[in-house]
Amino acid sequence: TGAAGTPESYTLSEAYPNPFNPETTIEFAVPSDVLVKLDVYNSVGQQVASLVNDELTAGSYKTTWDARDETGEQVSTGVYFYRMQAGDFTDTRTMTLLK
Repeated sequence: TGAAGTPESYTLSEAYPNPFNPETTIEFAVPSDVLVKLDVYNSVGQQVASLVNDELTAGSYKTTWDARDETGEQVSTGVYFYRMQAGDFTDTRTMTLLK
């Protein structure tokens, strides 16, 4: 096992609050230094936001999404998917924006 505080596996947690308005928090963890991508997609699979695209050291992290797309525009009410990719780990979860 790793040092105290070092996660033993990749995890992607449920967004909270969910449903959300105006923003939600997403927690995730990586057990080793790795390039992490965390992106948000709409219901038809188009990427609307990139929350994380960085080389991160082993640890637990959190990021927030304010329901805005890459251009800063507010996205519409609905279901969104967020996907984390790190090494050979990929996980996708859903969150709902209510206005």
